[in-house]
Amino acid sequence: MYAEVQTVERLTPSMVRIVLHNGDLENFDASTATDSYINARFVPQGSPLVVPFEADDLEALDPEHRPRPRRFTVRRWDNERRELTIDFVAHGDAGYAGTWAQRATPGDRLQFSGPSGSYRPSNETDWHLLVGDESALPAIAASIESLSAGAIASVFVVVDGPEHELPLRSNAEVSVTWLHRNSSVAPETLLAEAVANAEFPAGTFDVFVHGEAGEVRAVRKHLLADRNVDAAAASISPYWRRTYTDEAWREVKRDWMSEQARDIAAA
Repeated sequence: MYAEVQTVERLTPSMVRIVLHNGDLENFDASTATDSYINARFVPQGSPLVVPFEADDLEALDPEHRPRPRRFTVRRWDNERRELTIDFVAHGDAGYAGTWAQRATPGDRLQFSGPSGSYRPSNETDWHLLVGDESALPAIAASIESLSAGAIASVFVVVDGPEHELPLRSNAEVSVTWLHRNSSVAPETLLAEAVANAEFPAGTFDVFVHGEAGEVRAVRKHLLADRNVDAAAASISPYWRRTYTDEAWREVKRDWMSEQARDIAAA
């Protein structure tokens, strides 16, 4: 499946919003999950590959010219207009997806598969806990937008600074705590400490924690050990890992997840 860039908007210094249309979006089958994602394929600069392409087209390509897979959350799907909105975290010229998003212009094409997803705020809990960083903001925003009036949510998000914050809208009663790396002497512990020191609302709650691997793991340990959260019933997963490229993180992620799972026993 592929689609074309319709508009490009710089939301913050590190986030670019791209609205896709046309292409194969008539066949896009939206997920009801609020962490719905697509598996995109980014063609490196200089590659002769043209979107849309088939698997057979890749066989004759040198490895450096083959598309790089990246997973991105669906920020919004407009079923009437058949428009797909994706928010990209972009840091300079690092990586493939962020650089593509920063250089994108109307008419550019993106190939992808999906969507898939697994989380949506539960209707059977008293409130909702959502924790993450820039990479989790699209799912967090979509999740709280799905809540009805009268619902309660507590949100914790770490970003570089105030200029990286985004408006988070909801009909629910939502408490948002923004944390800023650039003004902290220990930015890597900001998220876990904020959650650990928070006074949670009364009652049962569901959990969505996604973002940088070390930060997610620290929050997870606290929730399991101190808040009696059932890991099997929570949506907790790392999207990326500090100091690792996407390729390097993909190589070690399975082992990392196995190690993280053993934290249950430690907790």
